[in-house]
Amino acid sequence: MKQKSQFLPIHKRAKFISFLSVICLVVCLLTLSLYPESNPKIKKELENIPIKEKHKKPIVAVIGENQYTELTDFLIPFGILKRSGIVKIHALAPNRGIMNLFPALSLEIETSLDDFDSLHPEGADLVIVPAIHNAKNKTIIQWIQNQSKRGATIVGICDGVWTLGHAGLLKDKNATGHWYSMDGLKNQFTDTKWTQNRRYVQDQNIITTTGVTASLPISIAIIEFLADQKKAKRVAEEFGIPNWSANHNSEEFDFTWKHYLTAAKNLTFVWNYETIGMNLYEGIDEVSLALLADSYSRTYKSKAVAIGNHPFRTKSGILILPETKEEETNKIDLNVKIPIDQKPFVLFLENLHEIQKRYGKSTFQFVATQLEFSM
Repeated sequence: MKQKSQFLPIHKRAKFISFLSVICLVVCLLTLSLYPESNPKIKKELENIPIKEKHKKPIVAVIGENQYTELTDFLIPFGILKRSGIVKIHALAPNRGIMNLFPALSLEIETSLDDFDSLHPEGADLVIVPAIHNAKNKTIIQWIQNQSKRGATIVGICDGVWTLGHAGLLKDKNATGHWYSMDGLKNQFTDTKWTQNRRYVQDQNIITTTGVTASLPISIAIIEFLADQKKAKRVAEEFGIPNWSANHNSEEFDFTWKHYLTAAKNLTFVWNYETIGMNLYEGIDEVSLALLADSYSRTYKSKAVAIGNHPFRTKSGILILPETKEEETNKIDLNVKIPIDQKPFVLFLENLHEIQKRYGKSTFQFVATQLEFSM
């Protein structure tokens, strides 16, 4: 009796192999969808930041006004970039001495614009311009114009965009700014293409950002471009920053009658006004300090002050000046101690919830809207 073949005929074998191939392909596709790449590549958000050949590390200047400079706009980029270790960074103002910050605190400027120009006559690679009280400050405008001519990339943080506009650096450029300022910016600088729904915008050698808290993602985006995504992710994790995407929903930020009512009520009931003490110590985290002092000072019910018997240097070497002595804490309604090892962004979120518990939901929403921060 003839034994049957254990193998399929050639024509059936071909069909079977084709069938198996289809099954394998389907399984592979399902596997990819169920188990996406564990470390997907993050597209770099910034296009280009040229670095001068003679610079071993990028030279960065954060420039403010001695009279009044926005607290977080100045300290957050300085702190994050300095601690990344990938740049050589300078904190500058027209003159050495006190820099008053708004809405709270003050620091000591140890390098003037003239000092920097003597150190780096070739100019900086990156200049960061925070919001300043006098956006038409001629000394600062002339200085950033000269830096731009020498090839620096100029970054306007929040309302720092006004200074860039008055310097003529936004002509025919795409730019953004704090949501509250957008109407004024559009009316003042009609030759600029104003962009919404982007946390930050780059157009050639000009970068601009939305409101206050945008200083966090733009700092990480700069690190990502100057180093790589791995370094950016490591620094972001150190500060507790979940992502640095430029995606943003500008439409959710607006002052309604409820916000104005909250502001009026908080300002009117002066007997409830509180002084919030920020206890200084050597090596304090300037990013945490800035985020907490800024948010507490935007409630219209409280103001942050620095407590200490002498100036203290932060982690990044900034000299913070005390306003209240340690033995005068009887003048303080709430003492805030910033942990040395807590991630700044995590601490910031906790602080916003503390503001809600202490002052109510309407004040919490009022603060978050000013900071252009989505909760």
